[in-house]
Amino acid sequence: MSNFYRVLKMALRYRWNVAACFATSLLVAVLWAGNLSAVFWIVDVVMNDKSVPQWMEEEIASSQTLIATLTTEIESLSDAPEENRRAINAAQFKIDVQEQKAGKFTWLLPTAKRWLPTTPYKTLGVVCALVMASTLLKNVFRIANVVLVARLGLQVGYQLRKQFYSHLLRLDMAAYSHKGRGDLMNRCTSDLNSMSNGVQTLFGLAVREPLKMIVCFAGAAFVSWRLLLLTILIVPPAAYLIQLLAKSLKRANRRAMEELSSIYETLSETLSGMKLIKAFTMEKAERRRFDRSARGYYRRQLRIATYNSLVSPMTETLGIGMVLTAAMAGGYLVLSGNTSLFGIRISNQELTHGGMGMFFAMLVGMSDPARRLSNVFNDLQQASAASDRAFEVLDTEPDIQDPSDPQPLPRLSQSLKFEGVDFAYEPGLPVLEGIDLEVAAGETIAIVGTNGCGKSTLLSLLPRFYDPTAGRITIDGIDISDVRLRSLRSRIGMVSQETLLFNDSVAENIAYGTKKLDLAAVEEAARKAHAHSFITEKLAEGYDTIVGPGGNRLSGGQRQRIALARAILRDPDILILDEATSQIDLESEQLIHQVLAEFTQTRTTLIITHRMSTISLADRVVVMDQGKILDAGSHELLLARCDVYRRLFHLDSYRESA
Repeated sequence: MSNFYRVLKMALRYRWNVAACFATSLLVAVLWAGNLSAVFWIVDVVMNDKSVPQWMEEEIASSQTLIATLTTEIESLSDAPEENRRAINAAQFKIDVQEQKAGKFTWLLPTAKRWLPTTPYKTLGVVCALVMASTLLKNVFRIANVVLVARLGLQVGYQLRKQFYSHLLRLDMAAYSHKGRGDLMNRCTSDLNSMSNGVQTLFGLAVREPLKMIVCFAGAAFVSWRLLLLTILIVPPAAYLIQLLAKSLKRANRRAMEELSSIYETLSETLSGMKLIKAFTMEKAERRRFDRSARGYYRRQLRIATYNSLVSPMTETLGIGMVLTAAMAGGYLVLSGNTSLFGIRISNQELTHGGMGMFFAMLVGMSDPARRLSNVFNDLQQASAASDRAFEVLDTEPDIQDPSDPQPLPRLSQSLKFEGVDFAYEPGLPVLEGIDLEVAAGETIAIVGTNGCGKSTLLSLLPRFYDPTAGRITIDGIDISDVRLRSLRSRIGMVSQETLLFNDSVAENIAYGTKKLDLAAVEEAARKAHAHSFITEKLAEGYDTIVGPGGNRLSGGQRQRIALARAILRDPDILILDEATSQIDLESEQLIHQVLAEFTQTRTTLIITHRMSTISLADRVVVMDQGKILDAGSHELLLARCDVYRRLFHLDSYRESA
């Protein structure tokens, strides 16, 4: 529960809301027990054909009579005080109890005569009216409590969701690889919902119902605290069993959440790869894969339901056991007129039918909240398991962080260098080895190679999506790890093969990454990327057209031209093009190459491509193979001396790099 305690600390920041939750819960509890205490007045007063003042007068008279009798008894025993010391002390104790009782009723009697009815039936009417008024008031406070508790839980959920999303944006790229999208989505939705529900449960039912039990406990103790202790002897073993059950529930909930993450992951992959599934007629196989995930989740949920089904019978058995114990012991005391059981004093005075009725009502008043609390265990254990999963992500600190003493990064004026760079996604499995490459300011280089040779990985190191496992990357001699990430990445523009657009307008997507939307600048960038014509002629709302999730309302070529316009508008020092023209038709490609030829003249450009038309933009070509730089030079020079480059140039099967 340690991580869930952290959630509760967040909830406690809303002090007034928490205080209001406790106050309304306490008022509900007091009014709940007050209604139950009406049993005493109905049984011992009204049903004995008395009004409250009459009952008080009889109690005063009865106490005075008993005091007189006990005084006479003490006088008769005073002849041998040493031998009768115990009997004298017992009689004196009873006299003190009766004097306190008589004194209390004597003080209250004038007020009772003034304000309370003098007939039994009118007394019954007043009792019923008070119970109804108390019930209405209790329900008002209960409604307020439910709203306040919901507000508190939703506030915590809102803050947690913001914190989780903000932290996701801080994580390294490696974190997204290790945890699937489905798992992260599940943690950000279902798990955070469970935590919010857990807060509502804890500050709602888990506060209100125990308070009702405590007030009823106090009411039962007022009748006879010794009898109450006798009835709760069976509580400790039952509480131990419930604790064991709670641990099993938490474990089962955590595993169910993991299975749900698998379902999210399967759904995410299916929806993003639907075209591939249909093209290869893999619907049946995907149904089987989803069925495995869904069946695993079903089994976990069934186990949770089984564990949860045990809680209510256990609490019900506990409540019935307490009531039956009280019935046997209390029934004996009332019917026999004794005040002791097995030689142990249970009450200071004889218990009446009304007193025992009130005692039973208080026990029932405790059992009903206990029954309601049986539903709390699963919610709290689910919230606890969800907290462990959510804070597993929130406690993950990114390896790539800003330096403690960052250096300013001037505009690239000399060179960009990769110096002895090694990199591996997994220890012992190198992807890049011994990369030494210098790119002069303003130079354009093309990087080519077979699939999986490390081209995209190499350029991913430049904006510090990953850090080298050895070596360093410098800009004008400054190690990029000594520069703020925001400062470094603001100098880099990137267009990749897998173009991502957000579910926003065309204009907002082009302006993404700029401080404010300048429509004139957006339109100029779109013209340079040869996107303006299709935006204004083919899109119904022009630059205000919503592109859909991931830009799915646009073709691949349209998406890439918008992405290129976004990079042009950013006006970066360093431009990275990763197969950026792979989905553009030949006519548009020729036009875009003209723009790129002008755009790359004033900035350092690194291009990953296999198209010779794009390679022609480069001042140099770098050939990579198996994570190493094999050769570098002009197109003509490499054709003459590099077998790998010559093979790539001539093979029609050469495809986009990984």
